[in-house]
Amino acid sequence: MDTSNIGQKTYNTGLYTHGTFGMGIALALHVISVVIWVGGMFFAYMILRPVAASELEPPVRLNLWRHVFSRFFPWVWAIIVIVPISGIYLTMLYGGFKGAPLYVHIMTGLGIVMILIFLHVFFAPFKRIKQRLDEQDIPGAAKQLNQIRMLVGLNTLIGIITTLVATAGKYYLV
Repeated sequence: MDTSNIGQKTYNTGLYTHGTFGMGIALALHVISVVIWVGGMFFAYMILRPVAASELEPPVRLNLWRHVFSRFFPWVWAIIVIVPISGIYLTMLYGGFKGAPLYVHIMTGLGIVMILIFLHVFFAPFKRIKQRLDEQDIPGAAKQLNQIRMLVGLNTLIGIITTLVATAGKYYLV
């Protein structure tokens, strides 16, 4: 009798069988990554932004944001790799996307939109804000920061909605 898997649960979806260890790791990476990304945007938008706007002069505030984004965006780059990979792996519980419930498809679509917004922020206004600050063009940099502010606000809202869909969707969006 083979006793190598005693006490180890598996998910049998018909097409795939996955041990709980792999699913547990994938789910933990997925959730922690989303918490870091959405929580970071929420903090930046709802807490840091209003304080920086009321306490710092534009040149100092703009340089603060340049450095904040330079430290936060590498995390987001890792997250936009981890979340889709772990999410796709997790869909194997349903035999892939074909068998996944509606809320998983909604969550996936919203996640793709969030990634596209981040890519735009990174390659357009963030790139330009760094250029404007290097040129000492404070009004030009402020214009780019305003665009980032609007897009981060939108992405934060989408992230919160996605979190609601992910957590409550299995009860209401089946």
